[in-house]
Amino acid sequence: MESASITATGQATTDDHHHHGPPAYHQSARIDQTVLGILLFILSEIMLFASFFAAYFFIRVVTGPETWPPPGVELPVLIAGINTVVLISSSFTVHYALEAIRKDNHDGLKLGLVLTWLLGATFLFIQINEYIHIGFTPRDGAFGSIFFSLTGLHGAHVFVGLLLLTFATVRAFRGHFGPAHKDHLGVEVPGIYWHFVDIMWIIVFASIYIL
Repeated sequence: MESASITATGQATTDDHHHHGPPAYHQSARIDQTVLGILLFILSEIMLFASFFAAYFFIRVVTGPETWPPPGVELPVLIAGINTVVLISSSFTVHYALEAIRKDNHDGLKLGLVLTWLLGATFLFIQINEYIHIGFTPRDGAFGSIFFSLTGLHGAHVFVGLLLLTFATVRAFRGHFGPAHKDHLGVEVPGIYWHFVDIMWIIVFASIYIL
């Protein structure tokens, strides 16, 4: 009769050879698949933004500093700066929401998510209002095209982030989340994405409105 134990000679018996492939990783030694997925998605989005930034700086260098932005174009730096503060503030509120649910504070979770959504919606509203009153269109030369392309790309990401926050907020009010790690991934994943959106806007703001 075959045995699964190790013989006196130190050789494994036949039953030990039934296991094929490498041993499974311990769950605590690897990143959660959901978190890894959003991080890989963000990596692809960073490459997308990088291509737009490459186009922006190429056009800017070719055009020349003396005509960038074009004569007569005045960007609303103050308004954009206020909008930047609004969006950065939303990073703190979404972090507050995540920390609240980690401590099983459901009221804090709801408050943080609602505030984050309102701040994000405010940012998007101000940006749309800026588009309406800015005085040029995407058809007005290379500057207009790249300005609306880059800021519009970011605005689209803010919109997607608001959708994710909407789902998370609805689930929060239904009591779907808890302090265990697996029980609040629905908050952590939108939070990671939202932090990415905030950081990317800081780069967009600095490149277009400040430099």
